Amino acid sequence: MPRKKKPVIEYRHYSLPIQFPVLLLSGDRWRISDIKSEHLHFHNHLEIGICYSDSGIMEIKGEAVPFKAGDITFLPRFLPHTTYSSKDSASLWSYLFFSPEELFQHSFKSAYSSFEPNLWRVQGRNCVLSKEQHPKVYYLATSIVEELKEQRPYYQESAYGLLQSLYIELLRIYSANELLIEQEGDQSLKGEFVISPALEYITKHYMTPITIDFLAELCHLSTTHFRRKFHEIMGTAPLDFLTSTRIEEACKQLKSTDDSILSISEQVGFHSISSFNRCFSRLMGASPKEWRKSAQSEAQSAKASILEFTGWV
Repeated sequence: MPRKKKPVIEYRHYSLPIQFPVLLLSGDRWRISDIKSEHLHFHNHLEIGICYSDSGIMEIKGEAVPFKAGDITFLPRFLPHTTYSSKDSASLWSYLFFSPEELFQHSFKSAYSSFEPNLWRVQGRNCVLSKEQHPKVYYLATSIVEELKEQRPYYQESAYGLLQSLYIELLRIYSANELLIEQEGDQSLKGEFVISPALEYITKHYMTPITIDFLAELCHLSTTHFRRKFHEIMGTAPLDFLTSTRIEEACKQLKSTDDSILSISEQVGFHSISSFNRCFSRLMGASPKEWRKSAQSEAQSAKASILEFTGWV
């Protein structure tokens, strides 16, 4: 009997705007085909989806979850999934991407450390919320999209307040899962989700020293198995992913601050300026000084070069 083919996992990396770190993908091009993709994919930010028409299936954690017009979906970072519409239809969507801890860190202060729920451990069906059962969630999500599309005066301030309210509703809805997680105990994640704790840790603690042994322990894997599984899913080695994350953060600082290159290199976790310059030039194709000068005039994004380097789709 032939072995079951393993799914291909695509990492879709989105660079958020510096001034207002929320990305909206909207318009007629965001129609989902009725052809099921052979690839699962995941993102580097929280994804909120709004389905405006038709119906279909979203596959999450190996579970086929139906959706229909009026549903709102919430998918955490690093959760592999795919979406396809019902036969002979093409559902229309808008998507919002943002990182709650980055967007709300000054608003929530003491609550910040426990702010983001561990959504990847909930059942897939709980990631889809209907308009009928959660009318407030639907109203807030659609209002955010309209604010970002119309860009009337003070739209960023309005969108920020609406996003904050929406995220609080999300926390309330999923608060019951905290008890469920405690009852189930600290169980290892399976399949494509097994490296999620490592990805999450790198995203939050990239500026600190991190070893592969520590990341493997987080995922309840041996170091050898962790290396192999990480490369299988991400298409790159754990330390290369860590370096890419640090360089992306350095790009943000180079574009948005006047901090010295030495200071930025230390802020993102490099302990020598020579190592930082070498890694930056290898990933971005230019020195930090040259890249900063070019970015100021061309609004250059870190996304393309990092994706090209790692081979992520």
